[in-house]
Amino acid sequence: MRSENEMLGLILKTAEEDDRIRAVYLNGSRTNANVPRDIFQDYDVVYVVNETASFINDREWIKRFGEILFMQYPDEHPDYPSDKENSYGWLMQFADGNRLDLTVKSVTHAKENVLSDTLCKVLLDKDGCLPEVPEASDSGYRVKKPSQKQFECCCNEFWWCLDNVAKGLWREEPTYVLDMLNFVVRKELEKMLSWKVGILTDFSVSVGKSAKYMHRWLPAEEWQRYLGTFCGADTAQIWQSVELMCGLFYEVSQWAAEKLGYPFNRTEAENCMYYLKKVRALPKDADDICL
Repeated sequence: MRSENEMLGLILKTAEEDDRIRAVYLNGSRTNANVPRDIFQDYDVVYVVNETASFINDREWIKRFGEILFMQYPDEHPDYPSDKENSYGWLMQFADGNRLDLTVKSVTHAKENVLSDTLCKVLLDKDGCLPEVPEASDSGYRVKKPSQKQFECCCNEFWWCLDNVAKGLWREEPTYVLDMLNFVVRKELEKMLSWKVGILTDFSVSVGKSAKYMHRWLPAEEWQRYLGTFCGADTAQIWQSVELMCGLFYEVSQWAAEKLGYPFNRTEAENCMYYLKKVRALPKDADDICL
C-alpha cells in the first residue's frame, strides 16, 4: 500500500506537470486533526482547472494514479443533477488499498465555494487564484445549538412518524417499517442525542457522519441503549427497538429541553406512547381502533 507521502507526491506531481491544473486542495478526514488516522481514509482531492471538458473526455488520464480495482463516475448517474462544466468527479479504489476521490472544478466554481468547507487545505496554487483559506478545522461540521422551533419540530417528527411505524407493524409490512424507522424516526433520535453532546461540550465538537463519534461524549450506558435500538426484520424485535427508542428519546429530549430552556411537550410524547401500546395489542382481525 502506497504511503501518504507517495500518494500526495503523485497528486502534486501530476498537478505541477499539467498546465490545465492551476491549484490543488485537499479536504475530508485527512485534513481533520480530530479524526483518528487509519488505512481506510480516502484522499479527497480537488484540482482547480481552466476547463473540465478535456479531463472528462479523456478516459485514460486517471490511470496515472494507480491500478484501479473498481470505481464510480458520480456525475454520470442519470438520477442526480450535475454541472459538468464546473465540477466533475472520479471515485477510485486502487488495487493497493488506497482510495482517491478526485474532483476537477473550474476556477470560478472553486473561488466561489472553497471557503464553504472548513476542512480545505490548499496544497498548490500556481496563480494565486484561490482566496486565502483559513487553517483546516472541523468548525463547520460541529453540532449547532437548535432554535426552539428546531427542537419542537424534531420532537414532533419523532413522535408523529411512529404512527406510521405502528400501522406498518400491524399490517406486517417490515420493509416499510424499517425504512420509516431507520431513515426518518432514527434520524430525529440521532439529532436529539447529538444536541445532548452539543450541550455537554458547549457545542464545540463534531459527532461525525451518522453520529459515529457520538460515543466519545455520551454516557456509556446511554450509547449502549442507542445501539440496542438497531434491529432486524422480526416483528417482536422491531417492537422492542421502538420501545427502546421511545424511552431514550423521551429522557434525552426532556433533559435537553431543561438545559436549553425550552418547553417540553410531555402530552405529545405520552399520547404517542399510549397509541403505540394500543396498536401493539390490537388483534389482527380488528375492524376498529378503540383508543
